[in-house]
Amino acid sequence: MAGTTQKAATKRTSTKKTATTTATPVSTSDGFSKEERAAMKQRAAELRAEGKKGAKKADGLQDVLDAIAKMAPGDRQLAERLHATVTATAPGLTPKTWYGMPAYANEDGKVVLFYQDSGKFKYRYSTLGFQDTAHLDDGDLWPTSYALLQWTPAVEKRVVELLRAAIS
Repeated sequence: MAGTTQKAATKRTSTKKTATTTATPVSTSDGFSKEERAAMKQRAAELRAEGKKGAKKADGLQDVLDAIAKMAPGDRQLAERLHATVTATAPGLTPKTWYGMPAYANEDGKVVLFYQDSGKFKYRYSTLGFQDTAHLDDGDLWPTSYALLQWTPAVEKRVVELLRAAIS
C-alpha cells in the first residue's frame, strides 16, 4: 500500500512540474522590447558591481523580472507597464518579490506596493495592492487594493497619482 501511495505522490508531482514549465511566448509589442530587457539586465549587472548592497538590489530586480516573465501574456503586460511606471515615478523604491509577486519596497525594506497577477489565484482581475507603509490614509476608510483589467492612459495616470501619494 505504501508503494501505491508513493507512486500516486510521484504522479501528482510530475503532473505539477509539467503544468508549470509550459511558457507562452510574449509579443514584444505587448511588453518590454528586447532593448528594454537588455537595459534592465545591464542595470542589474551594474548594481552587482557596486558591491553587496548593489548586488541585493540587482537580485531583487532580477527576481521581479523573472516573476513577470513567468506570467500569462495579459498579466505580464500589466506587470511590465506597472514596473515601468513605478521605476519612473518612484525610483527610490526597490524592486523585490513578495510571496512570489512583484513588489516595491521603501529604504527600510518594507513593501509599499505589490502586483498580484490574476493567474496566481485564478481571479478574474489582477490586483495592485498597497501595504500600510503607503501613505494613502484618508479618514477612517480608504482603499488599499485596486483591480486591474487593462493598462490605459487613464489607469497609468491614476497609478502615478497613487504612487506619488504612497511615497509622500
